[in-house]
Amino acid sequence: MGPIIISVVNQKGGVGKTTSTLNIASSLALIGKNILLIDLDPQGNASSGLGLSKAETKKSSIYQALTEEKEISDCLYKTTIPNLYLCPSDTNLVGAEIELVGEYARESKLKNILERIGKKGREFDLIFIDCPPSLGLLTINALNASDYYLVPTQAEFFAMEGLAQLTNTIKIVKKSLNPKLELLGILLTMFDKRANLHRQVAKELNSFFAGKVFKTLIPRSIKLSEAPSFGLPILLYDKNSSGSLAYIDLSLEILKSLDLYERSFSHYKIRKNLKQVEEQLAH
Repeated sequence: MGPIIISVVNQKGGVGKTTSTLNIASSLALIGKNILLIDLDPQGNASSGLGLSKAETKKSSIYQALTEEKEISDCLYKTTIPNLYLCPSDTNLVGAEIELVGEYARESKLKNILERIGKKGREFDLIFIDCPPSLGLLTINALNASDYYLVPTQAEFFAMEGLAQLTNTIKIVKKSLNPKLELLGILLTMFDKRANLHRQVAKELNSFFAGKVFKTLIPRSIKLSEAPSFGLPILLYDKNSSGSLAYIDLSLEILKSLDLYERSFSHYKIRKNLKQVEEQLAH
């Protein structure tokens, strides 16, 4: 059985998509799961948010894998967190959609690449794909390669409108490319429980996507905004912050949704493993 592949997707930018991807991946790796994060966004924020510079990753990235200049197994980097690997982005991804237009089975490039990972001796439990903020060919590739998709969204007036557009795209992908694709959940980010609008949007989403909105709400947090600029997930930047605690809760909720939860998985286990990472970084 291969890894579970999850695309984190929203065509609207600034909704906490990349922040959610790298913090979910980090939390699950600290639980002990073997995780691969693929940065499919040309902006490369997930890569820099995990401390990898563009100079380090320029010659081995998801771009080289998509263009078959290199095997994807040669484009994986260890991160500061044990069990978490990264396939970084590249600015060349900006033109990748144009380059792929003339390719045979262009919507299946990423899917075919990921199928080769296990054959190269690298086994992962879960693969997360941080998609670009668009519904172009890169995102279609990600959805075609995935078992599930996760949608971070702010509790704003236009949230439902954007989700309707995404839902239409998903229907097309399911019908023509990937019938097994399922919604893992809608994640409300930058949430303020005191705001009437936020509570109203949350109520509407829970009504429209019954049972598919995560119970965990990611709060608006300065610490969450600051962490990527230091090349750190929130758990390493400020483990006691509200954002850190929320992403741990979310990671446990995701494991339960995927029937991967074990009784030993807990805040305590993550903090115990996190302490070891902090000690290693201190040396």
